[in-house]
Amino acid sequence: MFYESILLLGVFAAMLVPLMLLTAATHALLPHSLLRAYVFLCLAAYFMWQWHRGQTLAQRTWKIRIATPAGEPPRLPQLALRYALAWPSLILFGIGILWALFDRDRQFLHDRLAGTRIIFAPPARS
Repeated sequence: MFYESILLLGVFAAMLVPLMLLTAATHALLPHSLLRAYVFLCLAAYFMWQWHRGQTLAQRTWKIRIATPAGEPPRLPQLALRYALAWPSLILFGIGILWALFDRDRQFLHDRLAGTRIIFAPPARS
Protein backbone atom coordinates (compact mmCIF):
# COMPACT_ATOMS: atom_id res chain seq x y z
CA MET A 1 0.00 0.00 0.00
CA PHE A 2 2.93 2.33 0.68
CA TYR A 3 4.32 1.79 -2.83
CA GLU A 4 0.86 2.31 -4.34
CA SER A 5 0.56 5.57 -2.38
CA ILE A 6 3.82 6.86 -3.84
CA LEU A 7 2.64 6.04 -7.36
CA LEU A 8 -0.64 7.86 -6.71
CA LEU A 9 1.29 11.14 -6.52
CA GLY A 10 1.35 11.10 -10.33
CA VAL A 11 -2.40 10.50 -10.43
CA PHE A 12 -2.96 13.43 -8.07
CA ALA A 13 -0.76 15.65 -10.25
CA ALA A 14 -2.87 14.74 -13.30
CA MET A 15 -6.06 15.41 -11.33
CA LEU A 16 -4.88 18.92 -10.46
CA VAL A 17 -4.65 20.13 -14.07
CA PRO A 18 -8.43 20.33 -14.70
CA LEU A 19 -8.94 21.91 -11.28
CA MET A 20 -6.32 24.57 -11.96
CA LEU A 21 -7.85 25.34 -15.38
CA LEU A 22 -11.33 25.59 -13.85
CA THR A 23 -10.08 27.84 -11.07
CA ALA A 24 -8.23 30.08 -13.53
CA ALA A 25 -11.28 30.35 -15.80
CA THR A 26 -13.85 31.02 -13.08
CA HIS A 27 -11.69 32.68 -10.41
CA ALA A 28 -13.51 30.50 -7.88
CA LEU A 29 -12.64 27.44 -5.82
CA LEU A 30 -14.77 24.33 -5.72
CA PRO A 31 -16.64 23.64 -2.48
CA HIS A 32 -14.94 21.01 -0.31
CA SER A 33 -17.73 18.49 -0.87
CA LEU A 34 -17.33 18.71 -4.66
CA LEU A 35 -13.57 18.49 -4.35
CA ARG A 36 -13.87 15.33 -2.23
CA ALA A 37 -16.29 13.81 -4.74
CA TYR A 38 -13.92 14.70 -7.59
CA VAL A 39 -10.97 13.01 -5.86
CA PHE A 40 -13.08 9.95 -4.99
CA LEU A 41 -14.28 9.58 -8.59
CA CYS A 42 -10.85 10.19 -10.14
CA LEU A 43 -9.28 7.57 -7.89
CA ALA A 44 -12.16 5.19 -8.64
CA ALA A 45 -11.55 5.65 -12.37
CA TYR A 46 -7.83 5.05 -11.93
CA PHE A 47 -8.12 1.92 -9.80
CA MET A 48 -11.03 0.38 -11.68
CA TRP A 49 -9.31 0.97 -15.03
CA GLN A 50 -6.06 -0.55 -13.78
CA TRP A 51 -7.77 -3.53 -12.12
CA HIS A 52 -9.92 -4.10 -15.20
CA ARG A 53 -6.75 -4.14 -17.34
CA GLY A 54 -5.19 -6.58 -14.88
CA GLN A 55 -3.03 -4.84 -12.28
CA THR A 56 -1.86 -1.49 -11.01
CA LEU A 57 1.84 -0.76 -11.39
CA ALA A 58 2.42 -1.57 -7.72
CA GLN A 59 0.55 -4.87 -8.11
CA ARG A 60 2.73 -5.75 -11.12
CA THR A 61 5.81 -5.12 -9.00
CA TRP A 62 4.57 -7.46 -6.27
CA LYS A 63 3.12 -9.95 -8.81
CA ILE A 64 -0.40 -9.84 -7.41
CA ARG A 65 -3.72 -9.15 -9.08
CA ILE A 66 -7.42 -8.91 -8.33
CA ALA A 67 -9.56 -11.88 -9.39
CA THR A 68 -12.81 -13.65 -8.57
CA PRO A 69 -12.60 -16.72 -6.30
CA ALA A 70 -12.60 -18.79 -9.52
CA GLY A 71 -9.52 -16.90 -10.74
CA GLU A 72 -11.39 -14.98 -13.44
CA PRO A 73 -11.10 -11.22 -14.01
CA PRO A 74 -13.74 -9.39 -11.94
CA ARG A 75 -16.61 -7.56 -13.59
CA LEU A 76 -16.81 -3.78 -13.38
CA PRO A 77 -19.61 -3.81 -10.76
CA GLN A 78 -17.44 -6.01 -8.53
CA LEU A 79 -14.51 -3.63 -8.98
CA ALA A 80 -16.72 -0.63 -8.16
CA LEU A 81 -17.96 -2.37 -5.01
CA ARG A 82 -14.41 -3.34 -4.04
CA TYR A 83 -13.25 0.26 -4.44
CA ALA A 84 -16.19 1.68 -2.48
CA LEU A 85 -15.77 -0.85 0.34
CA ALA A 86 -12.01 -0.33 0.54
CA TRP A 87 -12.52 3.22 1.85
CA PRO A 88 -14.27 2.22 5.10
CA SER A 89 -11.82 -0.69 5.40
CA LEU A 90 -8.98 1.82 5.55
CA ILE A 91 -10.66 4.77 7.26
CA LEU A 92 -11.99 2.74 10.17
CA PHE A 93 -8.49 2.20 11.56
CA GLY A 94 -7.66 -0.40 8.91
CA ILE A 95 -10.19 -2.88 10.27
CA GLY A 96 -10.88 -4.30 6.80
CA ILE A 97 -7.17 -4.85 6.26
CA LEU A 98 -6.66 -6.40 9.71
CA TRP A 99 -9.55 -8.72 8.86
CA ALA A 100 -7.09 -10.68 6.68
CA LEU A 101 -5.27 -11.83 9.82
CA PHE A 102 -8.37 -13.82 10.83
CA ASP A 103 -9.90 -14.66 7.44
CA ARG A 104 -9.59 -18.31 6.47
CA ASP A 105 -8.27 -17.32 3.00
CA ARG A 106 -6.28 -14.30 4.27
CA GLN A 107 -8.47 -11.93 2.22
CA PHE A 108 -9.34 -8.33 3.07
CA LEU A 109 -12.90 -7.64 4.22
CA HIS A 110 -13.68 -5.52 1.14
CA ASP A 111 -12.50 -8.37 -1.11
CA ARG A 112 -14.64 -10.87 0.78
CA LEU A 113 -17.73 -8.62 0.46
CA ALA A 114 -17.13 -7.73 -3.20
CA GLY A 115 -16.53 -11.31 -4.31
CA THR A 116 -12.93 -10.60 -5.28
CA ARG A 117 -9.59 -11.72 -3.96
CA ILE A 118 -5.92 -10.90 -4.25
CA ILE A 119 -3.96 -13.68 -5.92
CA PHE A 120 -0.30 -14.13 -6.74
CA ALA A 121 0.14 -14.14 -10.48
CA PRO A 122 2.53 -13.07 -13.21
CA PRO A 123 1.95 -9.58 -14.67
CA ALA A 124 -1.10 -9.28 -16.90
CA ARG A 125 -0.63 -8.72 -20.60
CA SER A 126 -1.37 -5.19 -21.73
